[in-house]
Amino acid sequence: MVNQTFRFWILVSIVALSGFSQGMLLPLIAVIFEQDGVSSSLNGLNATALYIGTILAAPFLEKPLRKYGFKPIIIFGGGLVVAAIALFPLWKSFIFWFVLRLFIGMGDNALHFAAQTWITDTSPVEKRGRNISLYGLFFGIGFSAGPLMTPLVHINEALPFILSSILCLIGWLFIFLLKNELPEQTESGHSFLSTMSHFGKALRYAWIAFLPPFVYGFLESSLNSSFPVYALRMEINISTVSYMLSAFAIGSIITQLPLGMLGDLIGRRKLLMILLSIGFCSFSAAGLLEQNSMFLLTAFLVSGMAVGSTFSLGISFMADLVTKELLPAGNLLCGIFYSIGSLTGPIIGGLYIKYFQDASFFSIISTLLLTTALIFFAFGKKTFLMINHENTKV
Repeated sequence: MVNQTFRFWILVSIVALSGFSQGMLLPLIAVIFEQDGVSSSLNGLNATALYIGTILAAPFLEKPLRKYGFKPIIIFGGGLVVAAIALFPLWKSFIFWFVLRLFIGMGDNALHFAAQTWITDTSPVEKRGRNISLYGLFFGIGFSAGPLMTPLVHINEALPFILSSILCLIGWLFIFLLKNELPEQTESGHSFLSTMSHFGKALRYAWIAFLPPFVYGFLESSLNSSFPVYALRMEINISTVSYMLSAFAIGSIITQLPLGMLGDLIGRRKLLMILLSIGFCSFSAAGLLEQNSMFLLTAFLVSGMAVGSTFSLGISFMADLVTKELLPAGNLLCGIFYSIGSLTGPIIGGLYIKYFQDASFFSIISTLLLTTALIFFAFGKKTFLMINHENTKV
């Protein structure tokens, strides 16, 4: 029990440092490129490299995880992230930074996939929401601190990258203290085809649970890469932008654990519908009163409290809907849908800013939240009943 508790806190601490680096990179590079005159669409394109790397790595992670265990995958992923961040100051080039973000995406996916699966695989059902919410909480703490590094660019452009790489290196070393374990093995083996089969089954049973990670990915990446560009063009200074982004993350920190525990009590489908609706109202209001910086700061805080937990709630909801054998595939799909959302967020956000200059940036986000809430209302209960019926037959 002591070893399990120690392992859990090491894992969530590593995830916090990963969140810190992601939270720093998105607004930091967006601001650097904007000041260098890079267009908003190219700025958004560069941000997608992180998520392209995540998607490219995803189909190839389940096999080594089942063969070698959780610890080696986390060591590989964390080491790749540390090395890539340390290389940013070496050469400021659009293509070079794109490639580095690609490697960070691969490393982050390996790290998060192994950590998520390790936690969901070893958590009791009655504490699953609590443990996953703590996972999301620590990621949120790191992510909220990340944008605060952006103003350091005025001191030295390389300073934020150097500090982040040192912190991630320290956290990475703690992984070596963990005892390795293997996930539950399957009769279908470790082949690429078996991974695809697991993907198909997980999609069939839990497709609706992958929508919240998609929404959160879109929300997070568009706010942290496209919104700074939009805000600067509205003549909001960099420090205020970093405070707004941190307010969203702080909001998610405040409610992450209570919402995770509430989901265990009232059900995650019902809770997600409520939270998505609140997020829609909050961002709609932000679009109407975006000239007021203090109101925007408040709106970001309230929105974070509502929808900042959608990723962790989506993981918990997925674990409710699949068998233990499908947990690795389900966790990978959560990461893939998160990455697809994160990939499309900066692209759509950048194009929207470029071609719809008179429209509010927040219209995209509020529309997405409302659409997802309606899908949960229309199909969520039907999907959950289908799963329960099939499990009863088995």
